[in-house]
Amino acid sequence: MRLVVVGASLAGMRAAQAARAKGFDGELTVIGAEAHPPYTRPPLSKELLGGAQEAADVDLRSSALDVEWRLGVSASELDRDARVVRLADGAEIPYDRVIVATGCRAKSWPVGDVAIHDLNGVHTLRDLDDALRLRVELHDAHRLTIVGAGFIGCEVAATARKRGVEVTLIDIAPTPMLPLGPELGARCADMHRAHGVDLHLGTGVRTVHGDDGRVEAVTLTDGTTIDTDVLLIALGSALNDEWLNESGLQLDGGLVCDETLTSIDDPDVLGAGDIVSWPQPLLRGERARVEHWTVAAEHGRLAGANALLDSAQRAPHAVAPYFWSDQYDVKIQAVGFPARAEALRILESTPGGDRFVAVGERDGRLVGAIGFNAAARVAWYRRRLTPDATVEELEAAIAADPKALGAAVGAQA
Repeated sequence: MRLVVVGASLAGMRAAQAARAKGFDGELTVIGAEAHPPYTRPPLSKELLGGAQEAADVDLRSSALDVEWRLGVSASELDRDARVVRLADGAEIPYDRVIVATGCRAKSWPVGDVAIHDLNGVHTLRDLDDALRLRVELHDAHRLTIVGAGFIGCEVAATARKRGVEVTLIDIAPTPMLPLGPELGARCADMHRAHGVDLHLGTGVRTVHGDDGRVEAVTLTDGTTIDTDVLLIALGSALNDEWLNESGLQLDGGLVCDETLTSIDDPDVLGAGDIVSWPQPLLRGERARVEHWTVAAEHGRLAGANALLDSAQRAPHAVAPYFWSDQYDVKIQAVGFPARAEALRILESTPGGDRFVAVGERDGRLVGAIGFNAAARVAWYRRRLTPDATVEELEAAIAADPKALGAAVGAQA
């Protein structure tokens, strides 16, 4: 059998590793658009951007893996009739089974009449080269403006403040990090303000100003003009799925897969990582796509193993998604789908409120949990996050647990 993995980041590499670990000794090709070998992305907005790590530190040490690497060239087409992956350089890679792990890219963003990506000092942050370029600019910059107060925007804001850079953070939403909900988002806003970040929330950008080919200011929709040396556009991601447009596979907010990460249209096509939309037990089978490091690693391992099996023998991915974000001295962690909750409630908190866990409910059932500086407790919640779990059951378990942060407080969040 010939196995081809399209996408040489974390999910793709874990898929190749899993196939070899399961005893696959056939042809195994890994295709990657970036020239770099696989690396881990979380440090790009934190340790690497801040200078505590270098490129070698984020490398995933893939050189010992017995595969044919095709790096620095992107896939241009999946021809299921000919059973080949066509590459942008004209090459054709035959396959018997293929794992799609091409993930996402940062969204670009033109504003008004200014082609902002023609201006020096304007950045996005998605890959290793992005992080290294931004780090060089921040070395001498005094003022950084970030458009987008999601996880990447907030992490970069925290990293830049640690380096002494003045930071302005802009978002049309009323609070940062919308998946956390309004109260926890307000706590995040207070955290950034306490570290000197200038927040402009509930407003967007009207114009980006440039002088002599370099960004110099942005004007907001409320009329405020902010001078800046560097502008980071952190407005989320776009799927790298154009190469699948003629494949006949369903692409509805991601590659549509079943619970085993197999395409619903072709048992010889599997997916892994950010590009996959698959049914979620916690959401009663509703499909979702998850862009987090842990899920990419878990997907890769499962897809690599499942690709060696007939479709009827493949295992499902049923573990609740997990993600984290480090900002200043706070570790924010979440499991499940708190953004899909109808309401959030704080179930545990230390007396000072510096460590707590909030849970999300939907139709009377638990769908997610968020912890601030509560790593052990979030792991405890992940083990108990099942499709039928209720908050009342959790409250009883917390009351009987000597390691709980404190009494269940039941406050609205």
